[in-house]
Amino acid sequence: MPTRVLVPSGVLGLGFDREALARGVKMKPDIICIDGGSTDSGPYSLGTSTSKYSRAACKSEWRDLMKARDTLKVPLLISSCGTCGTDDMVDWMFDITQELAVELEQSLKVALLYSEQTKTTIIDKMDAQQCHALQPEIPLDANTVNACTHIVALAGAEQIQQALTLNADIILTGRATDTAVISALPIMRGDHVGASWHGAKIAECGALCSNQPISGVIMLDVDTTGFTVKPLAANAKCTPHSVHAHMLYENSDPHLLHEPGGTLDVTNAKYTQADERSVSVTGSKWIKSDRYTVKLEAAVKAGFQYTVMAILRNAHYVANAQLWLDKLSAVLANEITNSMQLSEEHYSLEFRLVGIDSVMGALENKTANPVEVGVLGIITAQSESQGEEIAKLINPFLLHYPLSDNESLPTFAFPYSPAHSRRGELFNFCMNHTMELTEPMDVFRIVTKQAGSHVES
Repeated sequence: MPTRVLVPSGVLGLGFDREALARGVKMKPDIICIDGGSTDSGPYSLGTSTSKYSRAACKSEWRDLMKARDTLKVPLLISSCGTCGTDDMVDWMFDITQELAVELEQSLKVALLYSEQTKTTIIDKMDAQQCHALQPEIPLDANTVNACTHIVALAGAEQIQQALTLNADIILTGRATDTAVISALPIMRGDHVGASWHGAKIAECGALCSNQPISGVIMLDVDTTGFTVKPLAANAKCTPHSVHAHMLYENSDPHLLHEPGGTLDVTNAKYTQADERSVSVTGSKWIKSDRYTVKLEAAVKAGFQYTVMAILRNAHYVANAQLWLDKLSAVLANEITNSMQLSEEHYSLEFRLVGIDSVMGALENKTANPVEVGVLGIITAQSESQGEEIAKLINPFLLHYPLSDNESLPTFAFPYSPAHSRRGELFNFCMNHTMELTEPMDVFRIVTKQAGSHVES
């Protein structure tokens, strides 16, 4: 019998088709798996140990998944809780689970897999030459490690399998690879290891491998020879092309995918249209590595930020926006130096022209004739008060600075008042490394708890 994995969505909080979920429940999967994490929006979540997703949305969707689990009596797993997978976010997800267990009158055993690392652990591994830089290489030393706000290691299938042995109803994990939570049970049950990892890679983002990517729900069947993937929304279908193409999603190599303990090689994989909506895949290969390594992610404070926005609408200024901005930037640099006695190495002021090159910057190769242009100023300073002072200093220039010396003062538009917005602390990712482990559980820990109305608050 194949191992049947129900994947409701690419991430908890993104939404999914409830009718498709109901179809999936009727197909009697062996496990329900969903991811909870992402680095797509940058290092802020990890830096602050907070979720980028709405708690209300996560709770609403988790309610449906807990009800589905209760119907099926199978494990429900979520990996990389709360976007970043810190210990705090595993506990945050447990709090949601406990609330729902009481509301739904369920009595549950919950396993919590923690992935956060101590600074001492990382420094000891560095001293033992067991931390290795990936490309692009980020310099790493003890000072950087000690400056980190949070450090997580990405769990693989082995750590999740350890949690599965505890026979918990629900498993909440810290940071893990997107594929690990899906591949763990098929591998544990003796299914094809290459197919388990490959199927997990295709299923990790739910229906993104289909023609209805936002529908979310898919079913993955893994057996001893390969896997089959099927989207469950009414009009959704997979094709060999849509499935094969997903190997390039968040992966630079369409044939190789590196995971804890080995590498997935799909060079010789064969993709077949199994029926009108499903695709079957064989020929995937798992290459076990000589050393067991896990990837590290960490965030460090990099200052404080404010933004300020103005809108150019006068046709003359729109047509000459970059020239105006070049002149203005030089004037503002002098004003900040003279008024605040602040040299440029202690702050940064970056402008982006929204509607011209705000995404690509100097790499933009397309031109257009916009009706208006947004001028977005991004101020990064060493302190919050310093950032706000710069924002206030540049305010009148963004409202009235003329393109030439012999013209009357122009008036631009501020879309809101005040024109500046506090963004708070700024964080940078500061690790792109792997860490060697003797045993997969060396730097991970699992705690079990009871959840439900019978549990004292």
